[in-house]
Amino acid sequence: MIGYVMLGTNDLAKAKSFYDAVLAPMGASAFAAYSSENRAFYTVGAGQPMFAIGKPLDGGKANFGNGTMVSFPASTRAIVDAVYAKAIAMGGKDEGKPGIRGSDPNGFYGAYMRDPDGNKLCVFRVGPP
Repeated sequence: MIGYVMLGTNDLAKAKSFYDAVLAPMGASAFAAYSSENRAFYTVGAGQPMFAIGKPLDGGKANFGNGTMVSFPASTRAIVDAVYAKAIAMGGKDEGKPGIRGSDPNGFYGAYMRDPDGNKLCVFRVGPP
């Protein structure tokens, strides 16, 4: 259903450094065929949805949307923890430390953060650790 999601950035080099590190624990890497001097696309493999960062096409300043969030699925809770730790180490801001949300101990386990441009992100695992 989703081909790709793009978030704006005002400093592509800084954003790329952040996402190169933060998305690596999930097996994602920059996809050179679609990337350019104004944007970078990430994927976990051919035919999979992509995530992109880029400078706004209109030349204006990138800003984050109120209520907008991009969520990334993880295959284990350990990956949720690793992605969150890497995001904070790379200059991201905490929006909710890793943990179970809700009453089911094998349900939703997630972490929330903001990237250096203020975009809100979530990484989550649904199911047992």
